[in-house]
Amino acid sequence: MVRIIPMASSIRPALSLFRFSDDVATTRFGLSLSPLHLPRRLLFSYLGSTVPHLQFFGMKASKMLRAERSRAGMPLVRNVVQASTAAAQETALEWVKKDKRRMFHVVYRVGDLDRTIKFYSECLGMKLLRKRDIPEERYTNAFLGYGPEDSHFVIELTYNYGVDKYDIGTAFGHFGIAVEDVAKTVELIKAKGGKVTREPGPVKGGTTVIAFVEDPDGYKFELIERGPTPEPLCQVMLRVGDLDRSINFYEKAFGMELLRTRDNPEYKYTIAMMGYGPEDKNAVLELTYNYGVTDYEKGNGYAQCILHMGTK
Repeated sequence: MVRIIPMASSIRPALSLFRFSDDVATTRFGLSLSPLHLPRRLLFSYLGSTVPHLQFFGMKASKMLRAERSRAGMPLVRNVVQASTAAAQETALEWVKKDKRRMFHVVYRVGDLDRTIKFYSECLGMKLLRKRDIPEERYTNAFLGYGPEDSHFVIELTYNYGVDKYDIGTAFGHFGIAVEDVAKTVELIKAKGGKVTREPGPVKGGTTVIAFVEDPDGYKFELIERGPTPEPLCQVMLRVGDLDRSINFYEKAFGMELLRTRDNPEYKYTIAMMGYGPEDKNAVLELTYNYGVTDYEKGNGYAQCILHMGTK
């Protein structure tokens, strides 16, 4: 699941379509707020809302509607609609120019919040950014990452009271973390009692040094050897049953860019990297297609990825 957090924007769609929490609006149906990505019916509704009131032209709406029946009245109405549509499209283009989209939070469930926070802090070098308890709804959140939420991709852990185990499923793959020395990081994780599932070494078919480790709940992390980067928490890997369809969805629905693809026929899989900027500076989505596999189990551990959509 992908949830969208629209931030400051010059476009104000109808309020009935959204629910608000403090200063953050979230679409009820998980849709992008950009008019360029709205469904046709919703887009037309938005464009129609910009048509000036008919009283503006010096007559009541009822008179104008009667006048529409005449051949002389039709061009006037048509011109009004065309002009207002053009204005709305121009506004939408300005929004896109100022848009600063990025991957914002990744949300998943854990069985022991304190244990997970300790592992991420001591083994992966993350910082606990904030924590909130919601006793009336019986859950607690913890936010961890390598920098402030307003400028970095962060992890949002959810602990549900009394639930100590989750099914991760097969659709979720792993998270990626960029480190300057994979071997050194792996040794630290081993010393802290962490589980290493792949020792450091070059990626299959490439030269980049990687390793895989698991957190206490079984979520996998790929350690990627890379120089200093502003976004160490750099990947979320998901498995998909139709790569072309998924690429098209993330491009059209969320405005992501296809950064690159790599086919590995020897190992029977293809990957596509998608995001809002270069991999070495932004968190990206890694889609993996395994030859002939069209269906995966979602499980109930991994929840969603939240996108920042706005101009600030």
